Amino acid sequence: MAQQDGTRDVTLETPLHALLANKRRVSALKKLGVLDVRDALTYYPFRVTDPVPVRALVQAQPGLKEKMACAVRVRSVRVSPMNARAGYRVEVLVDDDEFAATLHVRGSLATLVFFSHRKSYVDWLAGRLRVDGHVVIAGDPTMYMDRLQFTHPELLTVGGANLRADVSTVAEGLQRVCRPRPVYHANSRISSEHIHDTILYVLRLLAGEDPATAMHADDETAQPHMRTLYAENPQIREHLDAAIPDILPGNLLAELNLMHRAQAFSQIHDPDSVGAFTQAITTMRYEEAFVCQTALIRARHDAREHNAYVCSDVQLRDEYIDTLPFVLTKGQREVVDEISHDMCQDHPMQRLLQGEVGSGKTVVAVSAMLQAVGSGHQAVLVAPTQVLAEQHYQSISNVFNRAPVLLLTGGMKLAERRKVLGTAASGEPCIVVATHAAFSKSFQAPNLALAVIDEQHRFGVEQRETLRSKSDVDPHLLVMTATPIPRTAAMTWFGDLDISWLTELPGGRKPIQTVVIPEENAPLMAEMFWHIRHRIDAGERAYIVCPRIEESTEDAEGGESGGDARADSDDGMLLSDEDLGETNARAPLHSVHEISERLQSLPQFQGVRFCELTGRDDDETKERVMAEFASGQTPVMVATTVIEVGVDVPQASCIVIFDADRYGLSQLHQLRGRVGRGGTHSWAFLVSQAEPNSIAEQRLDVIAHSLDGALIAQKDLELRGAGDVLGDTQSGGRSSLKLLRVVKDAAMITDARKRAELLLDADPTLEHHTQLAGAVLDFSRGNERFLTSN
Repeated sequence: MAQQDGTRDVTLETPLHALLANKRRVSALKKLGVLDVRDALTYYPFRVTDPVPVRALVQAQPGLKEKMACAVRVRSVRVSPMNARAGYRVEVLVDDDEFAATLHVRGSLATLVFFSHRKSYVDWLAGRLRVDGHVVIAGDPTMYMDRLQFTHPELLTVGGANLRADVSTVAEGLQRVCRPRPVYHANSRISSEHIHDTILYVLRLLAGEDPATAMHADDETAQPHMRTLYAENPQIREHLDAAIPDILPGNLLAELNLMHRAQAFSQIHDPDSVGAFTQAITTMRYEEAFVCQTALIRARHDAREHNAYVCSDVQLRDEYIDTLPFVLTKGQREVVDEISHDMCQDHPMQRLLQGEVGSGKTVVAVSAMLQAVGSGHQAVLVAPTQVLAEQHYQSISNVFNRAPVLLLTGGMKLAERRKVLGTAASGEPCIVVATHAAFSKSFQAPNLALAVIDEQHRFGVEQRETLRSKSDVDPHLLVMTATPIPRTAAMTWFGDLDISWLTELPGGRKPIQTVVIPEENAPLMAEMFWHIRHRIDAGERAYIVCPRIEESTEDAEGGESGGDARADSDDGMLLSDEDLGETNARAPLHSVHEISERLQSLPQFQGVRFCELTGRDDDETKERVMAEFASGQTPVMVATTVIEVGVDVPQASCIVIFDADRYGLSQLHQLRGRVGRGGTHSWAFLVSQAEPNSIAEQRLDVIAHSLDGALIAQKDLELRGAGDVLGDTQSGGRSSLKLLRVVKDAAMITDARKRAELLLDADPTLEHHTQLAGAVLDFSRGNERFLTSN
């Protein structure tokens, strides 16, 4: 679409394929998730280069690999064909007599050298480098044949048609070449420089430039960069501000010394200085924090406007608590009372229950479900794995017989499944324990008063919303996680929920002893296996955890291999050698089948039966394997992280985790929590291939010396980032958060939340903040998978 002045009407929603003639570049950008102008502007550089120093040729320092910039005049151009394979060599003799005089030093000669297979490129280059024309160059100086030489330097031609320039034009060209340059994450299909060129192009189009002028702005003349255009040209500033309106309120920008949005994008992608780039990034980071917190606060407020079933009958709940063979901890009692109070309200509860492994979250959840059923309604408990769902079903069935307790899984026989679905659809008061099958369209529960989601980080916001559509009114919502999440992270990811914390372990639980075992230490490995044998002989059980199912698996279970390998596992989050600071090639990851066969051949395990459990096993196999392990028929289980959550075998006292250095700390903490649940002494052995003094070794040292889940999670955030702690797609790459960091930006998040609350108190519907309202809506729509299911 063209305007009357010939410029193209470009908006943030304009797709790049409508602007770029180079379809290869469009395709390469699409691979990076950059589809339209908005994506381009928010494809942020991960750093900026230092400013390039301006020097005369005589001041060059060859051999130091230090880039420099200089203004030169072309003396001669020679194109030499080499052999058929090598293509062409372009040799350009230049001097800096005029520029050196301004610096009060003598002029000098240098050679610019270019190589190319393409005759078209050589012709284009020769056209730019005309004799007596002025050029600004930037590159690494070297010496060749006793003469200063620049190989493939960056070029900027300055001047008019005759390519001769005055002092001011040369100075403008030097400023342009020397300023800090943004550096982007790129790949083999597109370079950082081409990404930069594309973003500058769309910025110039948004500023109202003619497409033909904008496309060649970097090729033919030393035009002012975006920052200068924005600062000095009112028309350009008006165009950009209209195309990229502010989202944050004006008074907030002024109070916090933040840039206007258009100015910030200009400074990020075409920075005037490193300081200006930093201020611009801070502006956009605060914008993310403010939009995120505004969206979460509004979601929480909107939920309170909905109706919910009032569940005030606590008789069944109290009878259940009285029959427990132990006394609830003070923390459990407090959380039960908090939930009970919420469920007595006529608006839906939205509560996150976070607790240490073994802190008794399941007891709290069952108490809440019995309050719902006792009040004449239905409750559903959604578990992330078949194994965990079956364990919940058995434990609840054993203590409750006053109403139906139903199990719903994807692997059920059709007749059984129809019976469960029919009971739920009838509205009869009952408890349904389910896997992902609860999210299917066939599951309807019109009398659903409470939805409990176990292991929240495994399910997404979209699935939470799905459960709300199952009932005639919004059900109360209780989501639980044993993954320790620091409060700053919880504020960011679960800001629409009230949060309860269980930090006190039930009586009788003994601390788990954690030992790091270097795999190359054969005597120590042997001693570990003898220790496990002694515990087995004493009637206890042992888990052996491996990241792979079998040796031929390309990736760890849960990785990119797809298919059934993804089931019940988070191993797709295994860290790379680069993440761990290792440089040497390491042995392949261990697999379940390999380790099972190797251990059974050891003298320590002669006469001991082994079993295997992976996410690929069918439901019947999982049920049989767990039963044999729990009974002691097969006291050693070799498994993937399918056992990570919910598996509860009180006799299990030892767990060995192979390739422990490749897991996140929070995941290791989860796995460690599978043992010691019966009050016995327990051990966690972390078998590692980490290099000495590597980041991986430092990480294992953290978990070996701490049982504090919150501290471990904080370290995990610091060492790996929020996405790895909370789920493999939660770190911004697939959400609207691209800059915000939950650890480093904790103070910013807190400040943004306070200011967002004040703004919403004054303007609950954001009627007077149209751009912010739109951004909040976009954030909400773009983050259905913000907490994605694995």
